[in-house]
Amino acid sequence: MKVIRFRITALLAVLCGTGMVQSKAQDINVVTTAVPFLRISPDARAGGMGDAGIATAPDANSSFWNQAKLPFAPVKSGISATYTPWLSDITSDVYLASLAGYYQIDDEQALSSSIRYFNLGSIQFTNINGDRLGTSDPREFAFDMGYTRRLSKQTSLGLALRYINSRLANGDVNGSGVSYKPGNAFGADISFFYNGIDETGAGFTGGAVLSNLGTKISYTNNANAKDYIPANLGVGVGYTWAFDEDSKLTLAADINKLLVPALPKAPTSQDIDDYYTRGVFESWFKSFGGDNGGFKSLQISGGAEYAYVNQFFARAGYYYEDKSQGGRRYLTMGVGFKYNAIHANFSYLIPSGSGVTRNPLSNTLRLGIGFDLVKE
Repeated sequence: MKVIRFRITALLAVLCGTGMVQSKAQDINVVTTAVPFLRISPDARAGGMGDAGIATAPDANSSFWNQAKLPFAPVKSGISATYTPWLSDITSDVYLASLAGYYQIDDEQALSSSIRYFNLGSIQFTNINGDRLGTSDPREFAFDMGYTRRLSKQTSLGLALRYINSRLANGDVNGSGVSYKPGNAFGADISFFYNGIDETGAGFTGGAVLSNLGTKISYTNNANAKDYIPANLGVGVGYTWAFDEDSKLTLAADINKLLVPALPKAPTSQDIDDYYTRGVFESWFKSFGGDNGGFKSLQISGGAEYAYVNQFFARAGYYYEDKSQGGRRYLTMGVGFKYNAIHANFSYLIPSGSGVTRNPLSNTLRLGIGFDLVKE
């Protein structure tokens, strides 16, 4: 059963965009988790900035990046939807859809809610001989609700609670005698935001987020066969220059670290048992030592956004991940348009590599549309 579990986890890692890199096997030690769709950027604006979003200007999609930004949003209430065909260079039936909204109760508080839905297409199951055993249409979604409160004129703290459902397979799909069922988990985000933007629209912003802190998830009735969800520590900074009343430039950067330990590079049976029976709280601290790669385990995002009259936006960014963690490295670009209460965003992941080294995320598109519902 453990072999089956490893195969499912590896499949999900590929489906969620782990790069295909040429490297010595002993140098690769990718940290894998269940429900990795929670790490996919569900926001076309951030998608154009290399997936940097922790310290950028607040909008309806802030609940996906940093809940604490919402009291500083310039509009009292808003809603946004994004659609992303995923791995479109490889398949045509995998996509991520999201919907998010918020409401400022007053100048100090805000409520928010969001949902992510991940369709993994259709999967054909076979046995070791290649005989077909049936198909499955795996689906996953996460729903959360959040509350944010200002701590001072420039700082705020946010909290979000999340329910996660993952249906990869039902029943004994591969003749192994193991019956699979939908997995359920709960998680929470704790976020902080510093807003140093002055009356001209220029200044420094910063944030920190602990996300997906929660339970393990299981797809069987075996209590010792539970997988980690992608708990993560993220830190972001940004700075905006206001050249005049019409033109602004923002530079932003995020650093993310999965709070999930890696298996030893050559695990024994005892190592595997210890890994899957370890408590969640202990695993967060374990992720900083041992075979977890040190600085190599960090994912780095950087991006720029140029805004003209706060209606036209041009964006570019870069995402970096060490080869030992999958080697995702790509350039992004995007544009945005805002007219009255309607705003639209588009991002594109520039193709890179060729042959077996081609980035499986090449040509990824994100399309987003949003509405300002209540103005001050």
